[in-house]
This record gives sequence, structure tokens and C-alpha cells, in this order.
Amino acid sequence: MSNLGTIDRIIRAIVGLALIIVPFVAAWPTLALVIAVIVGVVLVATSTLSFCPIYAALGLSSKRGRHAGNH
Repeated sequence: MSNLGTIDRIIRAIVGLALIIVPFVAAWPTLALVIAVIVGVVLVATSTLSFCPIYAALGLSSKRGRHAGNH
């Protein structure tokens, strides 16, 4: 069951990859780097799987033509 639309998936993938790469290139402090990478991995994973557990818990969907609660 997917609940992410194409635009949502693309944005999550771009932001996620940026959060994984930028902290290393910009030499962020360790704690900020770890947090950014974790958030980045979660964004890339949700983009890849087309599923967001938070959206599911709230009954939301960003897929075009689908409304919360409709299957």
C-alpha cells in the first residue's frame, strides 16, 4: 500500500540525498551530521518504498486522486 505521490517521492529523495551528502562535504559537527544522515536515510527509504508511516497514522495520502481513508 503506497501513500506517496510522485512529486512527494521526488522531493523526499532529493532532500534525503542532500541530507546524506552535504554534512560530510560541509564538515558539520558530529551530532548534526548524525541527525542529518538519519533523517536523510528515512526520507530516501520512504521515497523508495512509496510509503510514509506518519501519513498512514494520520490517514493522509499525497497520491493524486486519492483521499484519506479511500482504498
